[in-house]
This record gives sequence, structure tokens and C-alpha cells, in this order.
Amino acid sequence: MEHDRFAQLVREALDDLPPIFRDKMNNVEVVVEEEPMAQKSLLGLYQGVPFKHRGVWYGNVLPDKITLFKRNIERVSRTDDEIKEWVHKVLIHEIGHYFGFSEADLHRLDTR
Repeated sequence: MEHDRFAQLVREALDDLPPIFRDKMNNVEVVVEEEPMAQKSLLGLYQGVPFKHRGVWYGNVLPDKITLFKRNIERVSRTDDEIKEWVHKVLIHEIGHYFGFSEADLHRLDTR
């Protein structure tokens, strides 16, 4: 899939978020990279200070970062529709980390 089309799927997934989540996402950047440098199997990665751990001291910091790894998502998908589903699922998973959910929490909440 072309990079621009993949990035468009990410923008659409962000736009589809319920306002209750989208409106609370501050100082976070969502980016697309071709593949991770270290752990080759990653589909996505959250880097930052989870929302629930921010206190009065939180300010003047670089944005948190959610990265979706295009090639890895493509590798687990057979069709463009599956890529779209994975983009949505991975984005929601990483946003869960942004809000402070652990891997175990997200695994318990996963209904797909």
C-alpha cells in the first residue's frame, strides 16, 4: 500500500474515535514509520507519559508519540480491508497506553 494511503487510513481511524477520547488527547503525535528498528515484530508503539500519570508538574514537554509500523501491519494483512482493520486496532491499542492502560489491561478489554 502506498504510504500516503496508509497515512490516510490512520487519519480516518483518528477521526472515527469517539469524541470522549479524541477530545482528551493532548500533546500527542501519531506517526507512520515503515518498520521498527529494534523489535521487528511491533505493529505499534506508544512513547510518553501516560495521561493518568500526569500531574501538576506536566508541562513544557515534547509531545507523546504513537507510531504505527506500516510494513509490519501489511505483513499481517492479506487485503487492504485487513490493513484498515489492523490500523484501527493498533491505533486503539496504543491510545489505550496513552490513557494509562497496561498490556494486561488492554488484553482483557480486547473484544476483537
